[in-house]
Amino acid sequence: MFGKTLKLNKPGGLMRLSYGVGILTLALSGCAQPALSAVQERDAWQYPAIPAYGKVRSYPNAAARPVPDRDYRVLFDITKAAGTPDKVNPGLDHVARLLNLFALSGVPAESLKIALVIHGPATPIVLADERYRKLHGSDNPNTELIGLLKRAGVTLYICGQALAEKGFDPAGVNPAITLALSALTVLPIYQLDGYALIPD
Repeated sequence: MFGKTLKLNKPGGLMRLSYGVGILTLALSGCAQPALSAVQERDAWQYPAIPAYGKVRSYPNAAARPVPDRDYRVLFDITKAAGTPDKVNPGLDHVARLLNLFALSGVPAESLKIALVIHGPATPIVLADERYRKLHGSDNPNTELIGLLKRAGVTLYICGQALAEKGFDPAGVNPAITLALSALTVLPIYQLDGYALIPD
């Protein structure tokens, strides 16, 4: 079906594969490569601290790896909204990624203190599902991740001034999140206590 299958060379009687067989070989090799890459991609990502969020990849010989025998304090300033209301906020996912990176490096959970403050366009992500549903017509896609971060020891704040600006009642906020007077007070207080600031 591929034309001539093989041909004898006149000088030495050597067999030569036809064009059709060669094309078939190339096609088969091209099909196998993406499947192999997909398996490698799946196996490369890890979630050692926060399952399903903040995926990380291990590079054992990479520079700037956290050392396990010291304490770390990190403060996240989360202001940006996700592209659409049904997507997980990228700032929260970055917090999960930091937890996964430090766990990957062998840093004990008790040696890592993380706080975050939410304000600006990101403010609606703090709403409990019932209130979020009234606003966007669906449950808050951040609820699960907020719970996982809370259970991992992260302190989560919402800026009270941002709530007021958006017209949100504090009673509608996810109970895992603490109401702060303002992001403008959280940021300097934590930095003066030695927390490294990571803006979004």
